[in-house]
Amino acid sequence: MSNIFDLKNFSYDPSRRQICPLSGGKDSTALAILLKGKIPNLEYVFTDTGAELPEAYEYLDKLEAFLGQPIVRLNSDKTFDFLLQKHGNYLPSARARWCTAEMKIKSYERYIGDDLIESYVGIRADENREGYISDKPNISPRYPFKEYGIDLAGVNQILEDSGIGMPKYYEWRSRSGCYFCFFQRQIEWVGLKERHPDLFEKAKEYEKRGYVGEGRNFTWVNGTSLEEMEARSEEIKQKHEEKMEKARIKACGKKDLSDIFTDVVNDDDGEDACLICDL
Repeated sequence: MSNIFDLKNFSYDPSRRQICPLSGGKDSTALAILLKGKIPNLEYVFTDTGAELPEAYEYLDKLEAFLGQPIVRLNSDKTFDFLLQKHGNYLPSARARWCTAEMKIKSYERYIGDDLIESYVGIRADENREGYISDKPNISPRYPFKEYGIDLAGVNQILEDSGIGMPKYYEWRSRSGCYFCFFQRQIEWVGLKERHPDLFEKAKEYEKRGYVGEGRNFTWVNGTSLEEMEARSEEIKQKHEEKMEKARIKACGKKDLSDIFTDVVNDDDGEDACLICDL
């Protein structure tokens, strides 16, 4: 791979374990590629909720082959079904993100224990967020993309040069995560229905478990059930395509289609995505 980013003067603390958490998305994947061969005994770790998209698992397998070393796959000691029942069938939401805390962060922190860690986070130079921040004093976060000024275009270049490319789900979804992620916009739910109807049906069943009548109707999307959204799928697709066409014209060929899709989706309601699903 011809790497345009050589990370001059890159340094790390050899007294700490070096870990690069992976989300199954493009940014953490590009970071893993960038760090390959730079740090002896670097650990690549993926926390698996058991509800990831099939395309995410496929992408991780592809990355693992490129890296030439195993990606540590961590699993929660509790299933989503168990945790949902524990939370009284209250679906996770932006205000109650118990899924990430229970199924990702606990798994990761259990894996590292009390060891001193440098944890490499795939937050780009053009992003105004920090990602997963632990209150454990033994974890020291590193942001190589920010340190070296690598933005979205740089990430895309790394993926293209490596031959790995984008995850297939970027054709219809703007980020990695569980198939029932509550941060999905309506067009992404429609995409899930069209590409993985079995998973869409499972998400509907979870939603029905939280539906118990007036005053306590838990839905994945605030104020709209998946059944209602399903009935409006053609309308949702048409409105999305109109926005995509305007964005394509505005971009004038300067952005990839997947990046345009992400821009349009993120502009739909202005709500920020989960900042700690980088694990």
